[in-house]
Amino acid sequence: MNRSDLINSLKDKVALSRKDAGKVVDTFFDALKETLSKSDRVEIRGFGSFSVKNYKPYVGRNPKTGEKINVTSKKLPFFKVGKELKEMVDKS
Repeated sequence: MNRSDLINSLKDKVALSRKDAGKVVDTFFDALKETLSKSDRVEIRGFGSFSVKNYKPYVGRNPKTGEKINVTSKKLPFFKVGKELKEMVDKS
């Protein structure tokens, strides 16, 4: 499912116009991005939680040449699936 499919599903289930459903989807993802950019956590009960993980710098290797490369520290979004979603997917 992509963004457009999500908008169409929301439009059909809640009887919204496509434009309004698009605003709802955009607002949700904007709030999610804004919260994660502040390194805060987003938890949706029964679905999962989004958080930001901090990775320390390390020395990696270029797989093609074998050359050592210094990789800088970074922050990446991380998703942990909720128990209810995990069980639902496992049953289907």
